Amino acid sequence: MIAQKLLPLLALMGAASYFQTITGFGLSMIVIGAASGMELAPVTSLATLASLVTLANSATALPGKLHHIDSRAVCAAILGVLPAVVAGVLVVNVLSSAASGILQLLLGAVVLYGGLSAALRPTPLAQRSGDRSFFVSGLFGGLLSGMFGVSGPPLIFQFYRQPLPVVQIRYALILIFTVTSTARTLLSAYEGQLDAEIWMQAAFALPVVALMTIVARHYPPPLSGVVTRRIAYAILVVIGGSLILHALAHLIV
Repeated sequence: MIAQKLLPLLALMGAASYFQTITGFGLSMIVIGAASGMELAPVTSLATLASLVTLANSATALPGKLHHIDSRAVCAAILGVLPAVVAGVLVVNVLSSAASGILQLLLGAVVLYGGLSAALRPTPLAQRSGDRSFFVSGLFGGLLSGMFGVSGPPLIFQFYRQPLPVVQIRYALILIFTVTSTARTLLSAYEGQLDAEIWMQAAFALPVVALMTIVARHYPPPLSGVVTRRIAYAILVVIGGSLILHALAHLIV
């Protein structure tokens, strides 16, 4: 990769790592969305690279923070995510192109509505949801990941609606996305997608990601819980809108 493309990609990864460390999510979405739009690399390569650098982000962000995590909620979500990813891949392979586009349109509308309604009322629930609801959010997140490569929305919505400190939500999401990134990396290795170029990009990106993660841990922005929740819901609105636009473009063509 030439320097004209590598340097902007590294800058994106640094910014995305900072954002993920303070919110718990966003690294893959920012890198894949922005970098593919700027034509810095193919989407498949970006997805593989994002999974690798997510592991570097979590390895730097999580040490000393695991005591903040609601382990029951995280375990329930992970139990839902892992099998649902496989199911999502199988479902999208069975569906016709038109049916897949319609389903993506409906999912985008649900994510958009959820993000808008929550952003207008960012106050968390009065009581923590039961473990079953975390499992269900993991199921839907896994299905989205398997079908469309977007696992975040159901999990982001579920955790940010809880009456938990933002720090607990942040590290819970980072841990969950670490598990999904590990699974994706192993799958990429099995399919032979970890070629020399990916490893070269990762070698340049890992120090940048680690540095920006450390900066975010020690110098987070002074955001209140309500503002952080609004940011999370705004990202859901963006994701929902992008899913709808992508589905409409696919259906019209």
